[in-house]
Amino acid sequence: MSTIDWIVLILTLLTIVLYGMYKSRGIKNIDGYLLGNQSLPWYHVGLSVMATQASAITFLSAPGLAYSSGMSFVQFYFGLPLAMIVLCITFVPIFHKLRVFTAYEFLEKRFDIRTRGLTALLFLIQRGISTGISIFAPALIIASILHVNLSLTTILIGSIVVMYTTYGGTKAVSHTQMLQMSIIFGALLVAGILVVKLLPSDIGLFKALHIAGKSGKTNAIDFTFDLNNQYTVWTGIIGGFFLQLSYFGTDQSQVGRYLTGSSIKESRIGLLMNGLLKIPMQFCILLIGVLVFVYYQYHTPPIFFNQVEIDKLKQSEYSSSYRALEEKQVAISNEKRVTIDRLTTAIDRDDQSAIDEARTALQQSNENFDNIRTEVVDLIKKNNPTAETNDNNYIFLSFVTNTFPKGLIGLLIAVIFLASMGSTASAINSLASTSTVDIYKRFINKQSTEHQDLFWSRIFTLFWGVFAIAVALYASKLGNLLEAVNILGSLFYGTILGIFIVAFYMKRVGGRAVFYAAILSEVIVFTIWKMDVIAFLWLNVIGCLSVMLLAYLAATMDRKKSYPIG
Repeated sequence: MSTIDWIVLILTLLTIVLYGMYKSRGIKNIDGYLLGNQSLPWYHVGLSVMATQASAITFLSAPGLAYSSGMSFVQFYFGLPLAMIVLCITFVPIFHKLRVFTAYEFLEKRFDIRTRGLTALLFLIQRGISTGISIFAPALIIASILHVNLSLTTILIGSIVVMYTTYGGTKAVSHTQMLQMSIIFGALLVAGILVVKLLPSDIGLFKALHIAGKSGKTNAIDFTFDLNNQYTVWTGIIGGFFLQLSYFGTDQSQVGRYLTGSSIKESRIGLLMNGLLKIPMQFCILLIGVLVFVYYQYHTPPIFFNQVEIDKLKQSEYSSSYRALEEKQVAISNEKRVTIDRLTTAIDRDDQSAIDEARTALQQSNENFDNIRTEVVDLIKKNNPTAETNDNNYIFLSFVTNTFPKGLIGLLIAVIFLASMGSTASAINSLASTSTVDIYKRFINKQSTEHQDLFWSRIFTLFWGVFAIAVALYASKLGNLLEAVNILGSLFYGTILGIFIVAFYMKRVGGRAVFYAAILSEVIVFTIWKMDVIAFLWLNVIGCLSVMLLAYLAATMDRKKSYPIG
């Protein structure tokens, strides 16, 4: 990066950190540290909720997914608006009324301490691991750009987040997230405009979308009912609904965000704001990836976007084979540009037969390029059997660093850092909240003072920050980071959601029944996942329904009567 880019990056990050620490000064008790004294307005809540979900993985992997396989991932969020409505009606008023610090406190009031402890443990496991993945994403960027040690970069970035989160707690997290999302929205708008500007002068947004559509990249909607297809309307609405309901309703990293609202009304409006804006935001991020694909129809793209592995290949015994494939790729790119010109001319003339002919030729060129890419990947594996051969996470990064003007590169990289900082800070704060309230205060020191609670909240924040950094050091083995996080969540969220649904709606089921139902449901979910027979989003449905069914059956066989809420 240039000196200007470094200045933009450092000043942006420094501003965020100092702003968060300034706004969170003077915290004296656990209420201020974990809930921000429940004083934040709806727009604070809404932006904080969005920033928690929109991690750096979103801005790294989503454009890469769109580049490789099109817009279908947007369907993943189709269940979100409905989930927000259910949350506003059910979860929000209950949590506010009970004045809980964490979602899991409610479970002891409804069931027993075992159920509360089990649910908190499931959350701590999956959130601790996924937080590490979120730290790894921006570390990957800086290590790739500067060719520096990835492990040292991971530790450095994680330490920055841990520093201000340990100091300021929820207040620091919420205030920084509001500023972060403002910068992110602005930078994404600029990036989208610039991608279009980088296309040939006679190719505007409309023609670019036509080209993408003829190449099969605008497949945003798929109504087929296929349990093995990860992204369809049905997996998004049904499986996505269960995942989003569990994530926003039972994951402390999100519950902690809307518990900071000054009233039930403010929390509800904040959640509805997230439900309205998330799908358009994700659509725009994916659209940028599609436009990057169109850009590379006019320019020769890298055969493999992870330049580190390509550099190793060039220095290996397979270098001559790689050079030959590179020459073939250039020839295909030249042919492709001629085909694209024919396609755009046919579109201008509305000549359907010429459009079909050009589209077929374009698809053949893309297939030929994919075949060359497969051969390159094979060479990479031969040269380095442990190499990561999924380069989706590098696509947008590579494009930005090679095409964007000075200054804007630093800003876009800062956006990815900010997104990581926002989601990571929320997660670490929520892990500390759960550890303090559900573990320390309930099992270790029931008579703790406010001073002790605040002290241990900071200790747990530091501990989970170190744990997440440790996980991040191994995250490079997980392939596409966006899918890795969502798969991990799907292994636990369904079961956790099932516990809460039983608590809210199945009033005759007691703690003993739901406790064993939850354990057995996790066994079922992991077994089905290992069998790899259905798309991962359906695991959320299976986990939730398994808990409900098994708990009901256990309760009917148990002579001991359960008691309703209150």
